[in-house]
Amino acid sequence: MIIPTIPTPDELLDKGFRRGKKAADLARTSKIPRRLKSKRIEEIRVITACQVIKDRLKMILDRVPDIETLPEFYQDYIDITVGVDEMKKSLGALNWAYGIITQLEKDYASKIRRSLPENASSYQKQAYGRIASVVNKIKKDLDFLDFAKANLRNMPTIDFEATTIVIAGFPNVGKSTLLRQITNASPEVADYPFTTKGIQIGHLERNWKKIQIIDTPGLLDRPILDMNEIELNAMVALEHLADAILFIIDVSETCGYPIENQYNLSEEIKRIFNVPMIYLFNKMDISQMNKKENDKNTDNEIELKNVIDSSKNDYDANISYLNQYLNKIDEYLFISAYEGKGIEEILKKLEKVEKIEEDNSQMENEYEY
Repeated sequence: MIIPTIPTPDELLDKGFRRGKKAADLARTSKIPRRLKSKRIEEIRVITACQVIKDRLKMILDRVPDIETLPEFYQDYIDITVGVDEMKKSLGALNWAYGIITQLEKDYASKIRRSLPENASSYQKQAYGRIASVVNKIKKDLDFLDFAKANLRNMPTIDFEATTIVIAGFPNVGKSTLLRQITNASPEVADYPFTTKGIQIGHLERNWKKIQIIDTPGLLDRPILDMNEIELNAMVALEHLADAILFIIDVSETCGYPIENQYNLSEEIKRIFNVPMIYLFNKMDISQMNKKENDKNTDNEIELKNVIDSSKNDYDANISYLNQYLNKIDEYLFISAYEGKGIEEILKKLEKVEKIEEDNSQMENEYEY
């Protein structure tokens, strides 16, 4: 979201009063009857100062998009990050100041024109005092807009026409690595435990189909009301953007979360958001391991035996441990995001994903627990 540079009250007043002085100095050199010149100088000073301040306020108001007209994703993103109500309140305060200064400009220009020449300077000082009071009253609103500018400058640019795939899962399961492998995005990926900050976006095109991949922050397995800002951003992306979800499960559990917890999180997401979900079992040393459509027979055990790096004694335990989840899942792939294995199979799956038109009527009760 592009918000223009927000001045402080002192900067706003200083610019207005300096420009007013320049205009007044220029008026002194003009050929105006002496009895009128002092009044004309002060009138021009007040009018110019007011117009400069009003122009700056109007520029801010015009350049900040109308929040109500933004897509729901952006509205929620702004609300989570800085607060929609506070944003509206601050913009309303600037609009109020614009209106008051417009009225002061008219009132004091009229007073100066109708005053005695020796009283013109006094009215000009009164006008400046009133203007300064109005501008100082919106200090907290200018401060808030400056805060919003800093926090919204990296708000992601979303292609709402593209089919959108959201990568979800616990922190450190390989979401950023996968995004880097399948798109042109370059999110920060570290070898140490790391959780992506903010929303990272990549794009690709397959058979003339535009696909947008979004890497969300780590989703934690707890109620939405207990989520922090980063986690809420992820839920916003899922709610308004996802046409399908790639849910990554770290089979090695080196992410720090047991497979059971990871699977439970996927179930919670499926309960809230009615979109297709493809499970990606990551961090496995694989050669070729793709689950065929509706194939849930013992062939899975034969394939698993070829890819799971375990001793003979551990094999039966590994199979039993994974199968309790595999048997509940309709669609999954085994991948190694780090080694780039299974990426082509993922892309073939993504080609088949259709864009979903959001039905707002189904969202009313989605956050009720």
